[in-house]
Amino acid sequence: MNTANKPSVLLIYTGGTIGMIRNTETGALESFTFDHLSQHIPELRQLQCNIASVQFDPPIDSSNMEPALWVELAHIVCDNYDRYDGFVVLHGSDTMAYTASAMSFALENLSKPVIFTGSQLPIGILRTDGKENLITAIEIASAKRPDGSPMVPEVCILFQDRLLRGCRTTKANAEHFNAFRSHNYPSLADVGVHINYYTRRIRRPDPDKPLKPHFLYDTNVIVLTLFPGIQERIVSQVLRMEGLKAVVMKTFGTGNAPQKEWFSRAIHEATERGVVIMNVTQCPSGSVEMERYETGRQLLEAGVTSGYDCTVEATVTKLMFLLGHGYTPDEVRRLMNTSIAGEITLESDRPLQYDSLSF
Repeated sequence: MNTANKPSVLLIYTGGTIGMIRNTETGALESFTFDHLSQHIPELRQLQCNIASVQFDPPIDSSNMEPALWVELAHIVCDNYDRYDGFVVLHGSDTMAYTASAMSFALENLSKPVIFTGSQLPIGILRTDGKENLITAIEIASAKRPDGSPMVPEVCILFQDRLLRGCRTTKANAEHFNAFRSHNYPSLADVGVHINYYTRRIRRPDPDKPLKPHFLYDTNVIVLTLFPGIQERIVSQVLRMEGLKAVVMKTFGTGNAPQKEWFSRAIHEATERGVVIMNVTQCPSGSVEMERYETGRQLLEAGVTSGYDCTVEATVTKLMFLLGHGYTPDEVRRLMNTSIAGEITLESDRPLQYDSLSF
């Protein structure tokens, strides 16, 4: 891979705040190139690994990220997979959890780290959090176990002092440097003086299977947030939208919804037409339990599928992924209740809280 026997990492710069500089005339933040980024972080040359880079041209603000760009990113990882020990994706924080979730499903049987990071302040600002995030992400992407295998063969998000599973994350704060949370799954590593890896929380690939990338998404999905006073005509129009294939329905508490005849009827008619309706809670943490209350059981009887403790970001991208691969509605429902990248907690997936390695 390289003559110095150092691990090699590919930086993929998609855009975002970490790669922006303030225009002195307008005050606006504008994208600049990765070459400028490396100039602001001379410490990169001190890392014990070989670093190469590619970048999206032009750089993409995270608000403009979409499935076509997820496909481009998956191709970059796949095309360079045998050349590098790990990958670091520099990405805007606003939609990072969506892209990280999408990559978790796209890169089946991933056996190398794909670490997303970014910053809340541009790299050119004195107090930027981008420098530490980037350096730590590279360290994690190149980290090895004692047997030489990658320490974290997963798609992850590294922000400030936590390494989180990509398909478990949500951006929770627009101001603080610790911007991301994984409410329903513990961190894979904590960063301090040492990087403390929680090895039993980390998924391991099947050593007998190669990477299997996927590049198909179907975006006929919508998020419907319930609230007190939601109108029948609005719900009915949403559920009857032409081409609609799946709905992520954000319900109350453990998966509850209004007990109104028109609501149950609209939901039942949609599921009968083949629309997949996923029930996820509006609460930041916790899981859907539709059997717990009558207001949840009515949804179950109407054909709604539990989203368990899945994030909205992972639910949306998983639906797009499954629909894009041509699964039938019943197959989609079954697979949405199957953990394919560690995105939901089933009894057999509950993480152990101990056993760690520090570096």
